[in-house]
Amino acid sequence: MHGTHPFATMALVSTLRKVLPTALVATLLAGCSNTPEPTAAPTTASSSASSSPATPAPTDPVAAAIGFPGEPTDITTGLDVPWGLAVLPDGTALVTLRDEARVLQVGPGVLNAIGADGEDGAVPDVYPDGEGGLLGIALSPDFATDNHVFLYQTARQDNRVVRYTLAQNRLTEPTEIVTGIPKNSTHNGGRIAFGPDGMLYIGTGDAQDRPTAQDVNSLGGKILRVLPDGSVPPDNPFSGSRTWSYGHRNPQGFGWDSAGRLIASEFGQDTWDELNVIRPGGNYGWPTVEGPGDGGGQFVAPVQTWATDDASPSGVAVTPDAVYVAALRGEKLWRVPLNPDGPTGTPDAYLDGTLGRLRTVEVGPDGTLWMLTSNTFRGEPRAGDDRLVTVPLV
Repeated sequence: MHGTHPFATMALVSTLRKVLPTALVATLLAGCSNTPEPTAAPTTASSSASSSPATPAPTDPVAAAIGFPGEPTDITTGLDVPWGLAVLPDGTALVTLRDEARVLQVGPGVLNAIGADGEDGAVPDVYPDGEGGLLGIALSPDFATDNHVFLYQTARQDNRVVRYTLAQNRLTEPTEIVTGIPKNSTHNGGRIAFGPDGMLYIGTGDAQDRPTAQDVNSLGGKILRVLPDGSVPPDNPFSGSRTWSYGHRNPQGFGWDSAGRLIASEFGQDTWDELNVIRPGGNYGWPTVEGPGDGGGQFVAPVQTWATDDASPSGVAVTPDAVYVAALRGEKLWRVPLNPDGPTGTPDAYLDGTLGRLRTVEVGPDGTLWMLTSNTFRGEPRAGDDRLVTVPLV
């Protein structure tokens, strides 16, 4: 945006003020002047600065993500209830704003509004309510050729997954992939991710209707597995059903280790939050069991549990040596050791209270952890919240 004609800049500012929060407009304007970009080191998380210089990404960022979390640095600030994060091939990321129903492209020195066909460029047919709104985001495994972006969104009557084509900074050609997922003001699930098998995995909550979690024909309280067009894969465990695993209260984060195991976080009710290794057709016990216990072999027991005050686990990132879990109520980043047997051993807490509530964690394009905070919802916002930060592994 450097070298932009002043009249073009004024028009851009007018447009952005219609579609973006004031804090984001201010952040973007910092990149609109004709002055050279700064070459100073990135600011720390306590700063209100919104971006830092780009660094080259390694060939395999996940393979490079080994170590222990260091100090966070802001990438972008001033986000309103950010939720989902998907890293783009160019080293930037797409971020969803839950209540505003907007998608932003963010990265070091980058902040762009991604337009859509809804009012003022928002994603259409999103109806925020409590924990519902514009939630998870995933890129097609063939994104380099098809430009498909998948969004989990709360519509008027249900939660659903919709596929869009990203073209010229706009989300176009909406196509419904899965509809009819139960919705409520809480327990909407919302995380979506493509697995190493090329299938789309969808986390759904029980939407406050607990018995649905035990009904394999209901879409509530499940981890669903579908082909990219939303159809049922022939090797799913229940014939004709999108259900991959069931007995979930509100699964929130997904990641796969090098052995292909799906590892998922889950909100408990009053006592125990969970980290689970997901088995095809596995029953994870809700609402009969919360936390430890397998019901005499009837249910799959979690591999890790936390008291709900310590976690409320949301996003998950899996690296070669650890599983990282972003904690909302616990306001920390949990590191669970990962070995050939899976995520076992004593979890360690990092960034305890440093950033407040943590919603999402992903391996960034540079081998660091990229995380979204969630203090503008049920938190205590501080200057610059909410933010996307990078955390080195050292």
